[in-house]
Amino acid sequence: MSSISSTWIIIGILVVLVLWIVMIYNGLVAMRQRVNQSFADIDVQLKQRHDLIPNLVATVQGYAAHERGTLEAVVKARQTAMAAPGVDQKVAAENMLSGALRQLFALSESYPDLKANQNFQQLQNELSDIENKLAAARRFFNNAVQEYNTGIQRFPAALFAAALGFHAQQFFDLGETRAQVEQAPEVKF
Repeated sequence: MSSISSTWIIIGILVVLVLWIVMIYNGLVAMRQRVNQSFADIDVQLKQRHDLIPNLVATVQGYAAHERGTLEAVVKARQTAMAAPGVDQKVAAENMLSGALRQLFALSESYPDLKANQNFQQLQNELSDIENKLAAARRFFNNAVQEYNTGIQRFPAALFAAALGFHAQQFFDLGETRAQVEQAPEVKF
């Protein structure tokens, strides 16, 4: 009778252990899905940003055609950003694009007719709106990544998270270009 009780106790412990691991696994899957979904939100904003840039370049080109280097830098940065496959590559490419766009807007300061152009102002406002939405989407993504990374590093999930295919995710961070982004463009007359 005692060997049957011991067997049931062992089976009960194993069942509880398996259920506990399944619950941890499902929690990690939910966090990973939240990271993926929030990155998809960033992608939507980036696509809108990418779609707006050709119109912006065309508008500027009409007023500042001899500023070809700046316009080409924006177009090239856009193409690189659209082709970037992973988070790290996207972050680097988008930072490059942001820098090129800052140069483009700084350039507009030298052309009062361009700065006063209704179409340019509308595109600039739309881009500013997209940038605000993008900043919010990045914050949401980085929060989801922080939650996920914490989840896979917490005990007991840390014991088997890597074995189950859960690996730390990278933040969508401005990195070394943060100082450039936070600094207003310098305009000289």
